[in-house]
Amino acid sequence: MNLNIVTYPNKILRKKSKIIEKFDNELHQLLDSMYPLMIDTNGIGLAAIQVAIAKRVLILNIPDEEDEQYDDNLIEMINPIITSKKGQITYQEGCLSVPAFYEDIDRYEFISVNFQDRDGSTKRLEANGLLAIAIQHEIDHLEGILFIDKLSYSRRKKFEKEYKKMLKEKKSLKK
Repeated sequence: MNLNIVTYPNKILRKKSKIIEKFDNELHQLLDSMYPLMIDTNGIGLAAIQVAIAKRVLILNIPDEEDEQYDDNLIEMINPIITSKKGQITYQEGCLSVPAFYEDIDRYEFISVNFQDRDGSTKRLEANGLLAIAIQHEIDHLEGILFIDKLSYSRRKKFEKEYKKMLKEKKSLKK
């Protein structure tokens, strides 16, 4: 399966993802194709909507202390639902769909999430720190929400201006 990351301002990123009901080979191929793409683009999380597939699927692989990502640490979440949340943490987030832009975003520090694995088995995960942040970021994608939507009005306007300028510069370099 040949996948590419969709970037802002593509409207598909605003689409709400559909619940997975069939845990079949097609789902497994999607998951197996998303992982190398996420790793190759230096991501720690990727939602299916970011590859133009509006399904409630996401993957995560948080780097260890040496900034390494091992296959054993891959988390695949199908139909995730946050069941509890508490505390607050601010973290400088980036996004594969909004390249070269980073901003401090407030998230819950501790979360519990229910989800299904690739075979449809129900799982529960308690997370804090970067894993909790990444899960919330990717679940937002499934709802059609980008991290830039959480910016203040003035910061969002500044972002729009900076991002348009960056896209224009990229286009002129390609010519």
